[in-house]
Amino acid sequence: MSNSFIRTLNAPAIIRPLWVHRHLIGQMAKREVIGRYRGSMLGLFWSLVNPVFMLSIYTVIFGSVFRMRWSQGSGHQSEFIAILFTGLIIHGLFSEVITRATRLIAGSPNLVTKVVFPLEILPAITIGAALFHTLVSMLILMAYNFILTGQIPITVLLLPIVLLPFLILLLGIALLLSSFGVYFRDLSQTAGMLSSALLFLSPIFYPITAIPENYQHYLFLNPLTFIIIEMRNILLWGNLPDWQGLLIYSIAALTFWFLGWAWFQKTRKGFADVL
Repeated sequence: MSNSFIRTLNAPAIIRPLWVHRHLIGQMAKREVIGRYRGSMLGLFWSLVNPVFMLSIYTVIFGSVFRMRWSQGSGHQSEFIAILFTGLIIHGLFSEVITRATRLIAGSPNLVTKVVFPLEILPAITIGAALFHTLVSMLILMAYNFILTGQIPITVLLLPIVLLPFLILLLGIALLLSSFGVYFRDLSQTAGMLSSALLFLSPIFYPITAIPENYQHYLFLNPLTFIIIEMRNILLWGNLPDWQGLLIYSIAALTFWFLGWAWFQKTRKGFADVL
């Protein structure tokens, strides 16, 4: 590793742009959310309609048509829908961030060549906009679970603690992909394929116990596996998270964030030449 690359692995330097430009990040993330629905009759209300509609579809298809059940828990069909929806929420957040990250810099040449703009906050803006829809979906999920069970687990309060490491990991991934996306334009297609593959390689439609025991640990190489399991624990079943696993995941996420930041800073000098 070169000395210049190592020097970029500086915690204050990594955090400072996010803190200094926090208001800009919030404003631009808000603008992205509102802009998505600009011109539609229902406007921002679509962010509520979409997850309700999808949850209704899952209930009809998987509950009434296929009558699928989860091998763990109560085995009730309605519980399967909540379990499925939890996994799809996490996958949806991941999918939106990585597919958009590949075009963040390449799709904004004016910010690179003509305007003095802190490019390193673009991934944070994308994550902020995606997180809004994720939180709306989680509110729908908790309302559904309340109707189903008559209660909301107190462990829901641990949501920020469990979700934060995942967001940090997403930030590192987005920094890497946005940088690579400038030089390799086919990366956006690859990201879409990866997202589709992880939909079935994550314990979304099946519990991890459905995998042969000798291979279960390989599934945790998937960055979605641990978070999906822990989200179900705190949102649906009222279980405390695996604190040791969360610590390991957090360390890995921070490491990936630092490396993503360092690579972004090392390669950003060539953005203008390529664009």
